[in-house]
Amino acid sequence: MADQPDFPFRMSDEVTAARRDGRPLVALESTLISHGLPYPENIEVARASEAAVRAAGALPATMAVLDGMAHVGLAGSEMHRLATADGVAKLSRRDLAIALSGVAGAPALGATTVSATMILAERAGIGVFATGGIGGVHRGGEASMDVSADLFELAHTPVAVVCSGPKVILDLPRTREVLETMGVTLVGYRSDEMPAFWARHSGLAVDCRADSPAELAAIIRARTRLGIGGAVLICNPVDPALAIGIDEIEGWIAACINDAPAGAAATPWLLAEIARRSKGRSLAANKRLIIDNAALAGAVAVELGA
Repeated sequence: MADQPDFPFRMSDEVTAARRDGRPLVALESTLISHGLPYPENIEVARASEAAVRAAGALPATMAVLDGMAHVGLAGSEMHRLATADGVAKLSRRDLAIALSGVAGAPALGATTVSATMILAERAGIGVFATGGIGGVHRGGEASMDVSADLFELAHTPVAVVCSGPKVILDLPRTREVLETMGVTLVGYRSDEMPAFWARHSGLAVDCRADSPAELAAIIRARTRLGIGGAVLICNPVDPALAIGIDEIEGWIAACINDAPAGAAATPWLLAEIARRSKGRSLAANKRLIIDNAALAGAVAVELGA
């Protein structure tokens, strides 16, 4: 990968030094800061995730677009700006070109989703990315065609992604089927089932199980050697102490899904509504799994030496 990408691109001093010295890096998304969690939990979890990557022996690179510039690695003031500003755009694959174009009306601040973070990570030469839960096929998606860009990015962009499975508010069987159809390698970390965000069990099988970061790195290396592109999707179940049973979650979803707004607003609305109905249990699980996934991604990056 070229050191000077052909679009506005700024690496933090720490990321620049890590690339120069060959130290392992982990990409982190920024929508959890702007859209996923309330203030001040958003910045606390973002900082804790970065600390977890460091504790594992790697260095974090949180992604965002600030004032028309793609940033790989954020300073504390930049992270605080994302955490407290109004009107931060949520950037996926389709939105990055607008945010980086400099045209009138382009957002001043943009937080990167799974798909946008994967694109920037790949351009920056970072092969491992940690997030909370991925998007997928929305309930009713067979009629609405509401399918997250995350699935298409996972099929095409060669960045390993550590997550806790698809968000449980989605149509999980159809999401699993699309991952299979698109050739995404789905690995359960110490699990034979695909987890479902706050729930450890979905009843849906993974392609294989791995019980150590070394085994995960071996799978990633093998896929890279094949040159077939796309992601290894590593699913790390939420801590058992904070996990919520999927039947209980389904009850909350059934009670409120008919009131959810259409389109992109549905996911944050449902997550907030379930946080209310669960009396904060889903929020606690969400925070924990984000940090734990960052730690596992750091360990995998160290094994890969990248």
